[in-house]
Amino acid sequence: MKLHQLRDRLLLQEDLNFLLTNRIPRILLTHLMGWYSRIRSPWLTRLSIRVWRLFTDLDLDEARQQHFESLRDCFIRELKPGARPIDQTPEILACPCDAIVGAHGLLQATQALQAKGMPYRLEELLGDPALAREHADFRYITLRLTSSMYHRFHAPHDMDVKRVTYISGDTWNVNPIALRRVQRLFCRNERAVIEARLTASGHRITLVPVAAVLVASIRLHFADVLLHLRYRGANPIPCSAHLSKGQEVGWFEHGSTIILLVPGHFELADHLDEGSTVRMGQPLMTRRTDTPLSQH
Repeated sequence: MKLHQLRDRLLLQEDLNFLLTNRIPRILLTHLMGWYSRIRSPWLTRLSIRVWRLFTDLDLDEARQQHFESLRDCFIRELKPGARPIDQTPEILACPCDAIVGAHGLLQATQALQAKGMPYRLEELLGDPALAREHADFRYITLRLTSSMYHRFHAPHDMDVKRVTYISGDTWNVNPIALRRVQRLFCRNERAVIEARLTASGHRITLVPVAAVLVASIRLHFADVLLHLRYRGANPIPCSAHLSKGQEVGWFEHGSTIILLVPGHFELADHLDEGSTVRMGQPLMTRRTDTPLSQH
């Protein structure tokens, strides 16, 4: 049996996968991974990347640079110019990151699903019941970044960011196995609530990057704070930033999840469904043509 086949068989063993990625000292290992990933040693980095490739389908062909001083540099790598064309159609919300589409649909009042039969309430995710009510009847979509994917995320449309709220929490894995077993997982993990409005229409749009095991660190270009486990939350951070469609918002320092909340008159692009792989810049959501662009 080839190595990658053995790897896949082991990773598909749900009990073993859950044990190895969750029934561990998650926060301690996340701190240790943060320390290890910053060690500046080209030979150690090359060795670490070789080991990483035993467990993932890591592809660095599109990376702007091919030689890394630390594992962190590889995690947060930039891509070559033009590697991710941005769909500029006005009615389209571009995907903010490379991802696998997870649970999605219309909110039931303020309730969403992390997996079939595993609901969570938006007020707990956002940390603010009033803010959750402002999203009633919105549509949600879950975008899961695997550890080997491009880890930077971008603006899905021209938008103006008004506030970020950092909420400290746990570091559960966010893979499908954990989502089927850990109730309200997204509401337990470290996360940032990015509140914005589309520049052209004023529609509210909210991005919630959710950290995970080995990746409790989120960096945003417009907030001069490294959001990590030692930065206790909830912490509101006032912002006033304009982002053009496709402009980089920030990055994770490993794989994780972004939950996107948009008005209900946006619909998932026809070619996508749960389990689909999508790249940053490709069409993600489409505004219904019977909805005026200026509607708030």
